[in-house]
Amino acid sequence: MTAEVMAEVAPLPGSRCQASRGVLCAGRAEAKAGSSSGGAMARAWQHPFLNVFRHFRVDEWKRSAKQGDVAVVTDKTLKCAVYRIRGSVSAANYIQLPKSSTQSLGLTGRYLYVLFRPLPSKHFVIHLDVSTKDNQVIRVSFSNLFKEFKSTATWLQFPFVLEARTPRRDVVGSAPPGARWTCLQLDLQDVLLVYLNRCYGHLKGVRLCASLLVRNLYTSDLCFEPAISGAQWAKLPVTPMPREMTFPVPKGESWHDRYIHIRFPRDSLKVPSKPIEKSCSPPETVLLGPGPQPFPCPVASSKPVGFSVSPVVQMPSPTASGRAPLAPRPFLEVSLSQERSDASNADGPGFHSLEPWAQVEASEVHTAAADTHVLTHESAEVPVALEDTGSCEGFLPDPVLRLKGIIGFGGHSTRQALWTPDGAAVVYPCHAVIVVLLVDTGEQRFFLGHTDKVSALALDGSSSLLASAQARAPSVMRLWDFQTGRCLCLFQSPMHVVCSLSFSDSGALLCGVGKDHHGRTMVVAWGTGQVGLGGEVVVLAKAHTDFDIQAFRVTFLDETRMASCGQGSVRLWRLRGGALRSCPVDLGEHHALQFTDLAFKQAQDGCPEPSAAMLFVCSRSGHILEIDCQRMVVRHARRLLPTQTPGGPHPQKQTFSLGPGIAISSLSVSPAVCAVGSEDGFLRLWPLDFSSVLLEAEHEGPVSSVRVSPDGLRVLSATSSGHLGFLDTLSRVYHMLARSHTAPVLALAMEQRRGQLATVSQDRTVRIWDLATLQQLYDFTSSEDAPCTVTFHPTRPTFFCGFSSGAVRSFSLEAAEVLVEHTCHRGAVTGLIATPDGRLLFSSCSQGSLAQYSCADPQWHVLRVAADMVCPDAPASPCALAVSRDGRLLAFVGHSRCTVTVMGSASLDELLRVDIGTLDLASGRLDSAMAVCFGPAALGHLLVSTSSNRVVVLDAASGRVIRELPGVHPEPCPSLTLSEDARFLLIAAGRTVKVWDYATQASPGPQVYIGHSEPVQAVAFSPDQQQVVSAGDAVFLWDILATTESDQSFPGAPPACEAGPGTGPLEDAASRASELPRQQVPKPSRASPPRLGVCARPLEGGDGTFSTSDEEGPCEESCDPEGLGQASGPPVPTEEEAGRAGDGAWAAAVGSWGLALPPRPPGQPRARDTRNSGAPRTTYLASYKSFTPARVSCSPHSAKGTSLPPASGGWLRLKAVVGYGGNGRANMVWRPDTGFFAYTCGRLVVVEDLHSGAQQHWPGHPAEISTLALSHSAQVLASASGHSSTTAHCQIRVWDVSGGLCQHLISHRSTTVLALAFSPDDRLLVTLGDHDGRTLALWGTATYDLVSYTCLPEPVHGVAFNPWDAGELTCVGQGTVTFRLLQRRGADISLQVHREPVPEAVGAGELTSLCYGAPPLLYCGTSSGQVCVWDTRAGRCFLSWEADDGGIGLLLFSGSRLVSGSSTGRLRLWAVGAVSELRCKGSGARSSSVFMEHELLLDGAVVSASFDDSMDTGIVGTTAGTLWFVSWAEFTSTRLISGHRSKVNEVVFSPGESHGATCSEDGSVRVWALASMELVIQFQVLNQSCLCLAWSPPCCGRREQQRLAAGYGDGSLRIFSVSRTAMELKMHPHPVALTTVVFSSDGQTVLSGDKDGLVAVSHPRTGTTFRVLSDHQGAPISTICVTCRECEDLGVEGTDLWLAASGDQRVSVWASDWLRNRCELVDWLSFPMPATMETQGHLPPSLAAFCPWDGALLMYVGPGVYKEVIIYNFCQKQVVEKIPLPFFAMSLSLSPGTHLLAVGFAGLHRPPGCSSQPPATRSWCGRFSAAEMQQGLWCWASRLVTPGTWAQAWQRSQVVNGPHAGTGQDSCKSPGASCCKFGDLKIL
Repeated sequence: MTAEVMAEVAPLPGSRCQASRGVLCAGRAEAKAGSSSGGAMARAWQHPFLNVFRHFRVDEWKRSAKQGDVAVVTDKTLKCAVYRIRGSVSAANYIQLPKSSTQSLGLTGRYLYVLFRPLPSKHFVIHLDVSTKDNQVIRVSFSNLFKEFKSTATWLQFPFVLEARTPRRDVVGSAPPGARWTCLQLDLQDVLLVYLNRCYGHLKGVRLCASLLVRNLYTSDLCFEPAISGAQWAKLPVTPMPREMTFPVPKGESWHDRYIHIRFPRDSLKVPSKPIEKSCSPPETVLLGPGPQPFPCPVASSKPVGFSVSPVVQMPSPTASGRAPLAPRPFLEVSLSQERSDASNADGPGFHSLEPWAQVEASEVHTAAADTHVLTHESAEVPVALEDTGSCEGFLPDPVLRLKGIIGFGGHSTRQALWTPDGAAVVYPCHAVIVVLLVDTGEQRFFLGHTDKVSALALDGSSSLLASAQARAPSVMRLWDFQTGRCLCLFQSPMHVVCSLSFSDSGALLCGVGKDHHGRTMVVAWGTGQVGLGGEVVVLAKAHTDFDIQAFRVTFLDETRMASCGQGSVRLWRLRGGALRSCPVDLGEHHALQFTDLAFKQAQDGCPEPSAAMLFVCSRSGHILEIDCQRMVVRHARRLLPTQTPGGPHPQKQTFSLGPGIAISSLSVSPAVCAVGSEDGFLRLWPLDFSSVLLEAEHEGPVSSVRVSPDGLRVLSATSSGHLGFLDTLSRVYHMLARSHTAPVLALAMEQRRGQLATVSQDRTVRIWDLATLQQLYDFTSSEDAPCTVTFHPTRPTFFCGFSSGAVRSFSLEAAEVLVEHTCHRGAVTGLIATPDGRLLFSSCSQGSLAQYSCADPQWHVLRVAADMVCPDAPASPCALAVSRDGRLLAFVGHSRCTVTVMGSASLDELLRVDIGTLDLASGRLDSAMAVCFGPAALGHLLVSTSSNRVVVLDAASGRVIRELPGVHPEPCPSLTLSEDARFLLIAAGRTVKVWDYATQASPGPQVYIGHSEPVQAVAFSPDQQQVVSAGDAVFLWDILATTESDQSFPGAPPACEAGPGTGPLEDAASRASELPRQQVPKPSRASPPRLGVCARPLEGGDGTFSTSDEEGPCEESCDPEGLGQASGPPVPTEEEAGRAGDGAWAAAVGSWGLALPPRPPGQPRARDTRNSGAPRTTYLASYKSFTPARVSCSPHSAKGTSLPPASGGWLRLKAVVGYGGNGRANMVWRPDTGFFAYTCGRLVVVEDLHSGAQQHWPGHPAEISTLALSHSAQVLASASGHSSTTAHCQIRVWDVSGGLCQHLISHRSTTVLALAFSPDDRLLVTLGDHDGRTLALWGTATYDLVSYTCLPEPVHGVAFNPWDAGELTCVGQGTVTFRLLQRRGADISLQVHREPVPEAVGAGELTSLCYGAPPLLYCGTSSGQVCVWDTRAGRCFLSWEADDGGIGLLLFSGSRLVSGSSTGRLRLWAVGAVSELRCKGSGARSSSVFMEHELLLDGAVVSASFDDSMDTGIVGTTAGTLWFVSWAEFTSTRLISGHRSKVNEVVFSPGESHGATCSEDGSVRVWALASMELVIQFQVLNQSCLCLAWSPPCCGRREQQRLAAGYGDGSLRIFSVSRTAMELKMHPHPVALTTVVFSSDGQTVLSGDKDGLVAVSHPRTGTTFRVLSDHQGAPISTICVTCRECEDLGVEGTDLWLAASGDQRVSVWASDWLRNRCELVDWLSFPMPATMETQGHLPPSLAAFCPWDGALLMYVGPGVYKEVIIYNFCQKQVVEKIPLPFFAMSLSLSPGTHLLAVGFAGLHRPPGCSSQPPATRSWCGRFSAAEMQQGLWCWASRLVTPGTWAQAWQRSQVVNGPHAGTGQDSCKSPGASCCKFGDLKIL
């Protein structure tokens, strides 16, 4: 009887199920138990639960079996009969259900409940046989015998961890003496899904093995809670355990004190309900991230976790230690993982030490791709792993470069190119780097570690192992994990040189062919099967042979058989008995042929014999032999011959003819075709009978290698000329993958406008590359005259090249031809450079002459030739000549090698000659100059590299030595360059690239990057300063990871870089969804929070909006980079600023807009705080260093002071703030019990209701808020901010939470408050100064008077009160923990200090965070990622573990759980309940007692967090300006608050006023719903800055056709459809960055302006630019304004009237009718500029707009003689009104609904005579600093808009204003500004 039949007569649900006989069945019945028809009934009679022992009558032993010592005993605890299973051998003592293994239990319940108790000091095993829906039986075993988790396709072994009450805890081992009864709840469905991705069918069998007591087994589909009674059940949403299954609990006792509940696996609800398809990305619960993985195991413990009423101690999920990715990654970027000598590294085997010649140098060397640190000697052959990177000096960010792409192929050989088994990627060497290239996307990843050219490659059949060998003897080989890029093994080959490698299909055998040190051919076989499991490579056999071997392959059928071919021989090999033996194939008449390659093909499908494979061998004579491997004879011999057909353009091929054959170099065989590559440059595809050619492709050079893809549809080919591509047989199209120079690259140059790179090589070619795609665009070859150096013309599509004959030629990139040639040099050209404006060109030659050319027109000509100027014997170098960045100076080495000459570039007058010839004591020779380079013009630095390995920094004006970098490299540096922002110095140092922190005077040493196998000849920054290019053996393109923000960089470079390959303009739906705001507001607490209102009225006494206290003295902040300079009185430009006034671009950046200055040269005046001048300065973590408030502009247009709106003037009120201050630290607080939630955004404290979204705004701080602290009573909130231009000291405000009023104002002497904390009794408040202030202050909360003040000897990173003792305070800092005891003496408090150093076991690094745990524990985080635990009573550290890869900046503890947040963005939850019991062990405590429960990866370094008492839910803040709601129970992170990541450039509104759009420097365009300020749509363009934005007008079509036009820094213009959320069009109307964009009145035309003064008119539907206006050329376009107006009264025809304003104070007014292509100039306005402002060079923008309520008026603001608004009537051609302003305007907007004008200023000031202003004029103040502006979006009640770094929407509550009809321009669109700072807003 089948299971289906028995199910029909089964009892009804809920009955005791005693009559179900015959359920056990064999054969088909087992398979049917999980069927859809019978399965439903089977589940019904097993519902709600099934008593397994009773159902199968275990006591009768008829349907169950027992073996060994099995007895029934009475348990005293349960007071009932239980089964005791004991015995020394678990396999011989057991209970088994069912009796026979051929039967099945057929139990379909999802949960299995095992009620058992391990016997003390014994081991036990539980085996479960589980059947899947496809009838696959999986055994799942649990035991405390297992030491680690193991998994196969049919067996899962989980170690069972038992936790004792004693202090001793073993991870695995026998049960402790006090083992208790345990309810083990197994979710069988999730176990199969998580670990095997299989669907659960039913439980087939159970075996309970010794030694344990078992009460019963139960199955059910319900998840029961064992510790909940019926009364508790009524109040909780859980299902109680049935009475039959419960354990007895005496009255008055707790269930958890007597028993243990284990639910495995944990968080079942997060597991998907069905298996994951292989084509999809697996869920987070399945993805295992990098790093050590703790084994999954149930942990038995009595401490409750999860529900407060349930002690569910659960194992960490499979990703607990993994890194859960936010989105699937299409291609791994890791090239080389960390290789450590610690063999216990879970990532793989340890680093195998080599010979002593692998020396180590104390300089940090980075691999090219990622976060790998490798130390190596400059001449070392093999990199040696760095075990402690924290011990090496370096600077942040570390690393600063990451390899993005490589231009090159081959190096040692062009025969090494392989397909991956899936055919999606190609693997090939590029000198010392192995490149994996995705053929469809062009994306590259890299394997780095070789120090010489790669000579051989091999990939196994499963894409698991990659083997590589390097060329230089003795040959070093590496085995890589191909999927992760991690080097598994590094070993030295027995061969002197390895020529060829071949893997077996399984990857267990690797064979290599090479030469020994005597030059004899050698074959070696290695066993590699254990490498992936942590084993080593084993030499299985090796053999010497006198026969030549050109190719060697392992057969795909038998791993012990191989074949080889060479000169006159084809041999078959076999590995047997530890020896390699070979026998020759009888070649007959072909024995003299020179064989070049071979390939295997199976003779007949289905033939199981390994020897049945057919072998194809090719030769240089054109012969192809088909060899039967079984009989070892030649079956067929064919010869391919070329023949010329009459009139045919190419030779044709035929077989079986006489004559010279085609020299075949390579062949590859698929089941259908044979691909042949020959030296005549042809790739040919033949059928296997070679009857005719199917396809052929001609190459530019001899084909050296061919490979057919696994699917047979693509044929990969490589040529000896450095080309790599593939032929698509279906489309018959050849695709080029890579091109390469065939010799080292000598020089390079980059072009800014088109993103092109030019290289010159010893192969006598000049090649032009596209930097975005890395593809070759042009190739110029000179067979007779070798090119030496190259440079681009800055503005025209032309490049110049110098040759060995002395000729200098210009080439046109458009016509691809030579334009002009000059031969004024007699020797080879050694230097070539053009001035930045493109007017002059200079060249030098090896005979010492210097030539100057005029390049003003394309027919450039020679101006001067000076002989004996340049050092005559200087080699050609990219840095032989240098031109200053302002184009005024020219520098070179000459007249001798010991002198550097500086000349005027226009006149060639010698201005300076510096003798750098000093005696080199090491060599006994005079030092000589090698290369020269100018720094930014504002610095005036000239850098010279010398032959004695120095870099000397000179003052370009005086020749004075400013600084010196000694010992930059053992060899002279031929090329060096300095970034535009003067942060990084780049040096070509031998085969490495070195990056120095130039901004730091005491440089900590360089970062060194390997990858080149030959000396690097040239290094350069890209024009956008986002990338670095290095050239030598190949061209390497590096990404700069420390992209400078706009407020930290020089303004010379454009604001964005070209998008990389594969970068799309839009995010996909998945990625866009991650950026969208929450759909529903999380409700983390049941308590109703207090109702929040908006407090608009300022407080009395100066505590209102943007106010300052009376006791705060005026203080103007200096522009010093450290922000230390202070000066009283009005702002006056410093001497240094006055000296730079001539440089317009730089003066604008540092003057008006307050950008960070580069470091001053020594000797120049600097205002400095000398309070701690003697203390050493240290380097801190980038994410957790001292809070750096935004610097205040010291512009002459700025002033100090504030003004308040009148109390009765309710014109404007702040409505909402969108953004979070990620620059702060601990600047967010949340109390789940009261619902109070507050965070900072700039200078505001924002209090938000998480349920309704309503906000309160608490203003008053004069600078950005750094930190917050909430009292334990939740009644008081303290906030701290740094000093500013209005306050000499930092400010602390104490707020009443209930009323939102500022109760106290404290002025602190420290520069910035780093941390605040209330004592446990709320009587004291401690403030910690930053690393510059170094102060610790205690304040009494009764009056907030200072009760104690301490100057700290070293920087301190964190402070905390002891929660159990209000008299104890702990600080952490540099290598010490400081315990401070508070001693009260009357009203005074003194601190007794006790310091404890950090033990050496914790490792190098600083303590960066702390929190108290269970008494008396203190947890501390370090900068190296360690968490150490201290016993505060004993004052010692007894435990530490590695918690993260980055610095730990945050720790929180509650109950038995610890949350850690790091600089890598990882948030981790740790179970630390056992730590308290380890305290008595001292240093013997093991970190294995701590395990990680969960991990989340957020979008930035974690800086703040608050969690509930159970640590289940919390809110976390990151440096990306995002607040996340985290739920550990659901393993989710929801975005609560998120603004733009960077500066906001523009705000526009939809015609219906329902939505607004913003654009930002981060490249995103975001659309917001104005009613809720929720993010609706986001368009993201990577690696670009969006600078301007426009919304299409209402008349352009239906509402669903609304569009956005966005302009970017690369000159591109993109049109986005709002309704379709997609990009419609991308066009490139400008060569430089756009500054403004606007739609025409009908929406059918787009007008855009750029920074060069060009206005382009384009069609938004076709993308064509049909008109370009250059009337404003030379000055950036500040604004374009369009209005719909008939122009007959102006005497012209047109439907639109539009204007353009430029930075030179000119406004042009035009009438246009674009449908008729008409555009006429109506008026031209020029406004005067004061002479003083002209000399200063930093100008406010010129802004103009049409008046929306009077069509004849135009309003203008700009840098005129007076600060005023000019109203101009263009009908009357005269100025009709002027309105005075307190400052020069920075932004302008007009309201079309009311006669209101909004003007924004750069400064914050109370205007003089404000009381005398007209009644209609009111002034509001609120200046926002640069850092604040990057944090959010401020919304004030409706539509008068001032866009800027914070988009602010202003509204009059009385009037509903229309959309933005005027212009709102920030200073990014003005000549010299790169950051806008809004201040006063005047409503006129």
